[in-house]
Amino acid sequence: MTAAHAPAPAAGTPWQAGRLLAGPAGRPRVLFGRMYEDPAVELAVFPPPGARVLCIASAGDTAAALAAAGYEVTAIDLNPVQLAYARARLEGGAAALTGTAERLTGLGRAAAAALLPAWRPAAVAGFLRLDAPGEQQRRWAAEFDGIGLRMLAAGALRPAGALAAALRPGFRCALPRGFDAVLLRRIARTVARHPNAANDWAWRLLLGRERPGAAAVPAGGGQVRLVLGEVVEHLEHSAAGSYDAVTLSNVVDGPGPHFARRLRAAVEHAVRPGGIAVVRSLREPGPAGPGLAAEDRSMIWGVVRAVRTGTDGADTR
Repeated sequence: MTAAHAPAPAAGTPWQAGRLLAGPAGRPRVLFGRMYEDPAVELAVFPPPGARVLCIASAGDTAAALAAAGYEVTAIDLNPVQLAYARARLEGGAAALTGTAERLTGLGRAAAAALLPAWRPAAVAGFLRLDAPGEQQRRWAAEFDGIGLRMLAAGALRPAGALAAALRPGFRCALPRGFDAVLLRRIARTVARHPNAANDWAWRLLLGRERPGAAAVPAGGGQVRLVLGEVVEHLEHSAAGSYDAVTLSNVVDGPGPHFARRLRAAVEHAVRPGGIAVVRSLREPGPAGPGLAAEDRSMIWGVVRAVRTGTDGADTR
């Protein structure tokens, strides 16, 4: 692995603080112990292996999957603590940590398990061992997605709920209105489409455990260039056409429309014409639709768009 440094980041993104939760400013923290995007999306739409690709470093999972598939990977993160954690996992196979995101989801699971018998870990594990989407859909509706869960989700995830109160102000606007109902719909969509027994992200979200037999992040699975910096600035300062593809998750969740326009221009500059940009967002779909959101097994995304550069934002399919 190699490391590079970028100029100090510009203001405009709440990710700059390196903290998800409200409260006094402090040192950055590991926000994500694992990643919550399914790299099968990228592997399906990216150019063939050997292409030059950029991803967010986060916990290192996506960089590892792309490198193992034969891509020339640059992974960037604005948070130096998160970047160091990704390096430890990619270079030395360090064990996954519990980040802020995992602590928050763990609190939700603990509350559900304490109040709702269907959400006790043994029952959830049994559900996650299913491999028939039709049966999963039936059991999700009959056993798990009941009035008790909906009441808990409302108290936690609505705009005046516990999660919004806990988050830094810059992230609160990223949650869709009625996120409680939105998230439950996204989970239902996923269990109706993808076998639970092979879905690493379902195990992480619903049970907080790794799927039995899940592959570890491959240490040394390929050369990854790690960059400390802000992704828009990195793209703006890169030579034109430096990358064949980029994948950006959560980057537009939090910053305002000016940042989104700047990001789009930077992608068009740094990715060669005809290259691919995959962008994920927690937001509900706009007029362009959800794109590939239903194909991503991680359950949480409202929009997953694969856009070909130089085509005025046209989806690849």
